[in-house]
Amino acid sequence: MDARARALSTLGALAALTIGSAGAGAARADADAELESRRDYHSFANTAQMQVRHVELSLDVDFEARRLSGTVDLDVERRNENATTLVLDTRDLVVREAWLVERDGRLESTPFELGATAGTLGEPLVVRVPSGAIGSRFRVRISYQTRPQASGLQWLGPAQTAGRSHPFLFSQSQAIHARSWIPLQDTPQLRVTYSARVRAPEGLRAVMSAENLPGPAKAGWFSFRMPQPVPSYLIALAVGRLEYRALGPRTGIYAEPPLIERAAREFADTEAMLEACERLFGPYRWERYDMLVLPPAFPYGGMENPRLTFLTPTIIAGDRSLVSLIAHELAHSWSGNLVTNATWRDFWLNEGLTVFLERRILEALYGEKRREMEDVLGLQSLRRDLAELAPRDQVLAVDLRGRDPDDAFSDVPYEKGRLFLGWLEARVGREPLERFLREYFDAFAFRSVTTEEFRAHLERELLAARPGAVRAAELDAWLHAPGLPDSAVLPRSEAFAAVDAARTGWLAGRIALAALPAREWSTFEWLHFLDNLPAVVPPERLGELDAAFGLTAAGNAEIVHSWLRVAIRNRYAAAWPRLEEFLLTIGRRKLIRPLYEDLMRTTDGARFAREVYARARPGYHPIAVATLDPIVRGAPARQR
Repeated sequence: MDARARALSTLGALAALTIGSAGAGAARADADAELESRRDYHSFANTAQMQVRHVELSLDVDFEARRLSGTVDLDVERRNENATTLVLDTRDLVVREAWLVERDGRLESTPFELGATAGTLGEPLVVRVPSGAIGSRFRVRISYQTRPQASGLQWLGPAQTAGRSHPFLFSQSQAIHARSWIPLQDTPQLRVTYSARVRAPEGLRAVMSAENLPGPAKAGWFSFRMPQPVPSYLIALAVGRLEYRALGPRTGIYAEPPLIERAAREFADTEAMLEACERLFGPYRWERYDMLVLPPAFPYGGMENPRLTFLTPTIIAGDRSLVSLIAHELAHSWSGNLVTNATWRDFWLNEGLTVFLERRILEALYGEKRREMEDVLGLQSLRRDLAELAPRDQVLAVDLRGRDPDDAFSDVPYEKGRLFLGWLEARVGREPLERFLREYFDAFAFRSVTTEEFRAHLERELLAARPGAVRAAELDAWLHAPGLPDSAVLPRSEAFAAVDAARTGWLAGRIALAALPAREWSTFEWLHFLDNLPAVVPPERLGELDAAFGLTAAGNAEIVHSWLRVAIRNRYAAAWPRLEEFLLTIGRRKLIRPLYEDLMRTTDGARFAREVYARARPGYHPIAVATLDPIVRGAPARQR
């Protein structure tokens, strides 16, 4: 055995000791043990011994090979003087070499080893590092490349883009997908600054969730710097044929040329939203708020990458009716990006607080009626989820041990979290709660927080001065019990009451279609009308409704989604060509998953779903495919 082989053999033994309980068998054992609130069960990283403080990337984008290739330099702080290994998270990466970077820039090769695959957690990368004092810093360089199946990257051909002339690449790192395109400590407990150089093909532009350094790209190289520390899931990259339009002094939009003008008009209120946020929640700490409209394959509505929110084109409705998503992603600049969930069990701290802030922004800009309608629609969506979820997934502080965080995605962290904040507001008052939230964002700025830490801060800073306002048992019920507590303050909307009366009258034959006030309805009133139609509506009645209001041909993706669910349920054949087009051209998981689920409930629907899915699947994001395969193909679902 040569010296390198002996070193690797020793390293393997050290890896087994260092990683300890990170494997799949350990995950099963963990599920039977008492949950540790500060432990990240979805990372191999040995952050108690070593913590990465800065990430420096140098990557080449190869569309033909569907590969990122290059190096990452990791600046590491030692937390344990006896530790001699650095454990990183990876998934499906090809790791070529590892070096220690000396102070003079010289590289010294160092042993490394990739551990066994542990399901969706991927593979631990264990790198030998020198011993040293606590607090000392050193740098590790890793040469690597991604694989075409990297779950955090989507490679699109020209035909899948708006311009149809150039390819497109974008990343999606949340929740644990950053490890599929960067070897790093992939845990929200840790925050890093980062810098990057990215070489893109001629004619394409690279953008990242960071400061775009000034000056034209040289030989295709674009440079970036993120001076504020962020968790790994907020590192983001996109490459495509992009143009930019300023929306205000601190805001702007990137999009493909065919979309840029429509996007600029649709999101013209962004600067006003940012100013409203600052009045409500304190200063914006990220300098700029730019956005990027992605191709329709993007699996989410938006992703709050700091300085560069990623957006689905499905919210470009032409009337700014769906810009609540912008308010949501902007609010994440405080709840999520500034103060982050410490583990994915605490995801509700990101999303519940953000929905609460989002609705505050909408009320400030568009009035109380708008906020009430969106609150009610959120409650209705939450109730549909609660009816289908197992009790363990109906709690805010959800136990995700042994599971992929993506598998627990639902409206519970979003809408139940918002209702929790609304309940607190009813108990203590609006102004005290808003003051508490501003102070909370200041107290924990650029830090990660657990559910238990949030609760302790809430009790100490808000509830201690109001004895009797909230009982400990009530907090327990909100955070740890399934369903909604009986004390929940549920929203109401007078506008929706009028819609309910119109729907009932039309279905009973008392109100003619011509007399329905639907032409004056907002998007939200239409969604309420459609989402609350009875399970069975004769197809001829749906045909009348469609002929009068053009629902099958509507341009608003949310309205079309709700209408198609009604059409599937009632076998309204006239809408099925649009349904096929919708499933083939949109990859947003929220909009397509329910359609496939509805189709799979009948023999004819299932046949249609499988045929369409076979054609659509190559264009869906890996995150969407992981969700849809068990539904349409009957593949075994991930452990839930």
